[in-house]
Amino acid sequence: MMSAVAAGPAVTGLATGFSLILAIGAQNAFVLRQGLLRSHVFSLCLFCALSDALLIAGGVAGFGLIAKRLTWFPTVMSLAGAAFLLVYGAMKLREAWRGDYAMVLAGVSPTLWKTIAIAAAFTWLNPHVYLDTLGLIGAISTRYADTADKLRFGAGAVTASFVFFFSLGYASRFLAPIMQSAQAWRVLDLLIAVVMWSLAVALIGGL
Repeated sequence: MMSAVAAGPAVTGLATGFSLILAIGAQNAFVLRQGLLRSHVFSLCLFCALSDALLIAGGVAGFGLIAKRLTWFPTVMSLAGAAFLLVYGAMKLREAWRGDYAMVLAGVSPTLWKTIAIAAAFTWLNPHVYLDTLGLIGAISTRYADTADKLRFGAGAVTASFVFFFSLGYASRFLAPIMQSAQAWRVLDLLIAVVMWSLAVALIGGL
């Protein structure tokens, strides 16, 4: 059994991971939507969690210090991320405007590879994910001089990502009973469009 001392870094990593990932964002909204469709949920949650794991590992390994030296990196990622969010938000707004949800209500969703491609864009074109994982988590991990403690901290943060994404993806199906009408899906897509555009404006405004 892990001692209280050894559990410290792991618990800190778990709490840090949850605190960073709980905010409603583009990636979370997409996972929620796919969860409601019950389509490619496992693959999508696994991809998002593994992506976080790679970034967290990079932050704990000290790559955050390298990222800070690339002064052009935040600007490029912000512009690319904002462009994608604006386009995706416009797509959701168009779907809400058209109101044609026959395929959605029938359970039809994008193919697995298209789903993963969209998730990849939400993940890797989001500059905040780099600030959170490579920057913040990397910075917090520096308080642990011992390599074993660093690994425990990183493992805790990675665990938070896995628990969150799989919980979001699979728990969202409990909302399915209230998503049996085109009107409900229209409201959801409108909310997603607002989230996407708000995030895009925030990214551009931060330049």
